[in-house]
Amino acid sequence: MKITIQSLVEGGKATPGPPLGPALGPLGVNAKQVVDEINKKTKDFEGLRVPVSVVVDSTTKKFEIVVGTPPVSALIVKELGVEKGAKGEANVQGKETIGNISLDQIIKIVQMKKDVLLSKNLKSAVKEVLGTCLSMGVTCEGKSPKEIIKEINKGLYDDKLKD
Repeated sequence: MKITIQSLVEGGKATPGPPLGPALGPLGVNAKQVVDEINKKTKDFEGLRVPVSVVVDSTTKKFEIVVGTPPVSALIVKELGVEKGAKGEANVQGKETIGNISLDQIIKIVQMKKDVLLSKNLKSAVKEVLGTCLSMGVTCEGKSPKEIIKEINKGLYDDKLKD
């Protein structure tokens, strides 16, 4: 029988304490081994909270770690090196800008999230992430994300956005 434990952990910094340790103890697996494996698999997400599932086979005591990815907004915040996006009405009206991101950084985020984005190709996925930038008060290449989306639609970035 397989039992799944789900948790949010900070990338590369899981510990055998709560919430993982107490959940793993009764299953008879080595919590330190599980935590070491989680930390190895999440080290690229350092500073971000990452969804992790630990699937334990209760008969063999073998485990598997499944790592999700942080939300697009968290990846944007990490790329910008800021604490959080713009809030409320000021941001909706485009009055507050918290930072500027490059198209290359957006492509990097798309690569991290490609398995869960709804888009079928790179161009659409970049536009999806730009939509998140818009709602967070983030410009791209010094312009409004709406402007960049129009330029993408015109084919101005086709060389960078080939699948």
